[in-house]
Amino acid sequence: MFETSNRGQVGIGTLIVFIAMVLVAAIAAGVLINTAGLLQTQAEATGEETQEQVSDRIEIQSATGNVTGDETIDRFNLTLTKGAGAGDIKLNDTSYEIVTSDTVSSGVLNRSGVTIGIIDSATTDNVITERGDRYEVQFNLTGTGGVLDSNLEGGDSVTITLTTAAGASTVKELRVPDSLVDRSAVKL
Repeated sequence: MFETSNRGQVGIGTLIVFIAMVLVAAIAAGVLINTAGLLQTQAEATGEETQEQVSDRIEIQSATGNVTGDETIDRFNLTLTKGAGAGDIKLNDTSYEIVTSDTVSSGVLNRSGVTIGIIDSATTDNVITERGDRYEVQFNLTGTGGVLDSNLEGGDSVTITLTTAAGASTVKELRVPDSLVDRSAVKL
């Protein structure tokens, strides 16, 4: 009827193929688990960076300009705080871009021509740590280290963009009043 000697050999071959399939499946499962862990880590890092780009913003509370004797603005001051939900913001690592009708200037807030002053803060390290911290940043427009080639005149507009190290940007358009006659300072 049945020959038993051939049957045992078929059983051992099947067992070997089965063990090989189990090993391949185990290796594949290990690779999938490892890949899933790596993807999870990357997703968490991307999420944190995205959150910082959205929330680590600087808010410009006010902007004022200094009027010179020839009725132009030679410097302007920005009062800065951090946005709601923002982490610590290091002003020395914050970049700026100033755009006028004929000039573009960019740099980092810790450069010549830009002065960072503390208005209301418990620290002196140019890091906005608390929502109540107030810093004043002064941009000298012309002269030694000036950020622009010329002073601003009545009716001019300036767009300033502040970008934190995390990549969150704040854009503000400043408009010079049409008349600067008999003024020493103006709100922009």
